[in-house]
Amino acid sequence: MKLHHASLLLLATACGAASAAPASIRDHDSILAMQGEYTVDFAFDETVLLKPGYERAAAMRSGGNEVVIVIEDTPQRIVLQHLLVDEKSGHVTKHWRQDWVYEAGNRFEFSADQTWQVRTIPVAVNQGAWTQCVYEVSDAPRYCGTGKWSYDNNVPTWTSDLSWRPLPRREYTKRSDYNALAVVNRHTLTPNGWTHEQFNTKVQRNADGSQVEIAREFGFNDYIKTTEVDFAPAYSYWKGTSGFWAQVRQRWEGFLGKAPGVHLKTKLDGMAMIIPLFEQAEAVKDGAAVDAAKIDAVFKQYVEPAVVK
Repeated sequence: MKLHHASLLLLATACGAASAAPASIRDHDSILAMQGEYTVDFAFDETVLLKPGYERAAAMRSGGNEVVIVIEDTPQRIVLQHLLVDEKSGHVTKHWRQDWVYEAGNRFEFSADQTWQVRTIPVAVNQGAWTQCVYEVSDAPRYCGTGKWSYDNNVPTWTSDLSWRPLPRREYTKRSDYNALAVVNRHTLTPNGWTHEQFNTKVQRNADGSQVEIAREFGFNDYIKTTEVDFAPAYSYWKGTSGFWAQVRQRWEGFLGKAPGVHLKTKLDGMAMIIPLFEQAEAVKDGAAVDAAKIDAVFKQYVEPAVVK
């Protein structure tokens, strides 16, 4: 027997079993709606130039074919894994991951180069809100944001608060004039799929606490449903490697689940971790057993607790 959402709230209150309202079923379903098969267009344009003498960088355009798979689903937590598929070769690349938690008690925040501190989310920010945390292809941390879903004019939209993130992969091999992004993210469900808007400010953060804003940038990622791409290789890859990546996520959670957080002893590109983890995943896909000792060896070499200053 299923209870109506309001009945669940009344029952929890009467029993004294919950201190907060249960997550919105509508919010939960909106997050789940991002699963599926898509062609994706990525567009980034610098808009407002803020540093004297700075010249606008060229617009960036790219795209790909991406499937979004639900790998965890509970009323208050959803984990979505993105997998890229090359349409011609069928090659699969494990892409980014997004975790959604309702009224999360804390989140990791990019605080310095290769350092993410775990900090408490203020109740005023967190009440009735979902925290989205985004992860690198190796499941290393990228950024988190907290915000509420809205349904004005029947358009499901989630907007984050302002948070920090490191330089994106498209930039850190080309740029050295800034070292952080201040970002507000917005996800919107559309008739054709969903979109991810990024309102970015490129910032040079200095060791003395000062900072210089370089430029503002608008990013627009358009996930358009498709039936024209064969995503069978992605499903096969995930079926063969999901157990391996679950163990990798478990190692990361040991650093990101509580304070102080994590510091990575790798270059910005993170390839020192990405390559051995991807190689291990390929071996598992081809029939090898998951070797916990090999995973631990990678983490021991490149990951350590953050030092809070």
